Amino acid sequence: MRPLLYLLCLLWSGLSLAQNSAQPTSTYVRDNYQKFEYKIPMRDGTKLHTAVYVPKDALATNRSDGPKYPFMMQRTCYSVAPYGVDKYPQQLGPSGTLMRDKYIFVYQDVRGRWMSEGTWTNMTPNVPDAPAAVATKGRKAAKTPAAPFTPDESSDTYDTIEWLLKNIPNNNGRVGQWGISYPGFYTAASLPDAHPALKAASPQAPVSDFFFDDFHHNGAFIQAYLFTYPVFGVQHPAPTTESWYDKQYIPEFVKGFQTGGRDGYSFQLGIGPLKNVTSKYYPDNFYWKETVEHPNYDEFWQKRSILPHLKGIKPAVMTVGGWFDAEDLYGPLNVYKTIEKNSPGAYNTLVMGPFGHGRWSRETGRTLHSNIYFGDSIATFYQRNIEARFFNHFLKGAGDGKTDLPEAYLFDTGRKAWKTFDKWPSPAAQTLSYSLLPDGALATNRVMGSTNPSGNDFSEFMSDPNKPVPYTEDNTTTMSFTPFNYMSEDQRFASRRPDVLTFQTDVLTEDLTLGGEIMAKLKVSTTGTDADWVVKLIDVYPDDEPSHPYLPNKNIILSGYQQMVRSEVMRGRFRNSFEKPEPFKPGEITDVNFRLQDVLHTFKKGHRVMIQVQSTWFPLIDRNPQTFVPNIFLADEKDFQKQTHRVYSSSTIEVQVLK
Repeated sequence: MRPLLYLLCLLWSGLSLAQNSAQPTSTYVRDNYQKFEYKIPMRDGTKLHTAVYVPKDALATNRSDGPKYPFMMQRTCYSVAPYGVDKYPQQLGPSGTLMRDKYIFVYQDVRGRWMSEGTWTNMTPNVPDAPAAVATKGRKAAKTPAAPFTPDESSDTYDTIEWLLKNIPNNNGRVGQWGISYPGFYTAASLPDAHPALKAASPQAPVSDFFFDDFHHNGAFIQAYLFTYPVFGVQHPAPTTESWYDKQYIPEFVKGFQTGGRDGYSFQLGIGPLKNVTSKYYPDNFYWKETVEHPNYDEFWQKRSILPHLKGIKPAVMTVGGWFDAEDLYGPLNVYKTIEKNSPGAYNTLVMGPFGHGRWSRETGRTLHSNIYFGDSIATFYQRNIEARFFNHFLKGAGDGKTDLPEAYLFDTGRKAWKTFDKWPSPAAQTLSYSLLPDGALATNRVMGSTNPSGNDFSEFMSDPNKPVPYTEDNTTTMSFTPFNYMSEDQRFASRRPDVLTFQTDVLTEDLTLGGEIMAKLKVSTTGTDADWVVKLIDVYPDDEPSHPYLPNKNIILSGYQQMVRSEVMRGRFRNSFEKPEPFKPGEITDVNFRLQDVLHTFKKGHRVMIQVQSTWFPLIDRNPQTFVPNIFLADEKDFQKQTHRVYSSSTIEVQVLK
């Protein structure tokens, strides 16, 4: 794989560079494991390429009392390289801790990817219950299907486990599965109708629904993802160890990425309406075509969501995410909550750390996100004290649901410490409502007492889709998809713009811990017929805040820093229904309600709480024309018009406060 594309895939999947390196810097894996490669047949005859690494001491004896190891499996669309039985990676498994604990590690290319046969499908729809090809409810592999068979990831995982149990000696009959990002989806998708031997699964930063995670947020298209379409929208012609989609990459993007000097904001704005992407770059990309043809949350997207199928779950589940994950924050929180609701008897725990996408999988020493320092060796703590304990218990230990792990192991990103919860969201949390006042004050019901703001008061701004608000101050990072830093980036650049409304509290006289969901309940109007609404929760540091010694950019100071804590966008046309978009009526006060993802963050004494509201966030999300059109992907240049938006003081932001 070419270096640029290799890096892109690793950024997406959250795997470390060491994981798939064909030139390891350590011989530990080669010294302690023997590698095998198999073409495992699925029940429809499709063969999936699978690499198996077996501890050598399991091969050295045939005694019945010899060591037996559980399987630890990852299924991926990003390649199980290095290929060849004589090629070894630097590391196996989720961490060096589990690699040294010894498991039989299994890596598999999913259908239609790399060395596996079959046809590639994004977010393979789950086939509810057992497919007709299976005589029993348990999805047992069948050599001769009894009826037409539609494969899904659950059946492919089932068939793989069945084959491994029968063909890999010295296993203990237990299987664990993990994966980050898209491999996290494959882990979550293995849970419905799971094989009885699948005892523990850890979906990490799992993709759960492409209309709310990754490619869209509440229906708004994540334009930064334009550069990923060759990876996901080109079928491989045959099993291969080489990238088959290189030539579809946008040349300007490749050049800009390699030199690091391209202004991504200008490049993206220069594309013009998204209809130009089809003619200029992706006329034959099947996934781009599907995206354009399905602008609303129709059956195409609905059947690709794994969430409705997470019920009756039998394996133990530990869902992992990062509070600053710019790609998959919706996924882990909603996978956990859905299992909690629909499978109340399941062992189900949630872990959220102070990380960007997949960064818990490798230790960086000092743990930073953007300019914020959280402490040292936090990934190692997670790997040793949370992840390893989970898998060792269910795969090597007692194997029951009685672990010493809490229901939720969450990192307070303001206090900078781990906290444990018996339930999440905490039932002890109290709702606090902030009102957005025209003078820029962010007022709480505690401050205002019985005085309520007038519903007719408002703040207004002009939104110009041809001069959209950038989502980051670093224009070079906008040449890659979903840059790492913006989720905690300083927002002073945005608060100085006239098309960003800013509201803040007085200086806090005591610590304030927000823990749980955030609801934006906006009352708005516009002179146009469509608009996006972006809400950002920000921690404003005091003017005497000292800068820590590990700042990556020495030109940054933390005095007055406006740290983004949480943010989300709502495409206004979907305010009442994601399936049936509706225009706004010009000048009419309208409710726009949407949920921001959970937080656990302490705003310290001396800080302020800030809310920013804006309508463009470019090129993170695509530009809304602000003129209602049936399909924004087909909008013309003339549709993009300036409009004046109002946010009324009867709008509220509801947060959950922990004592």
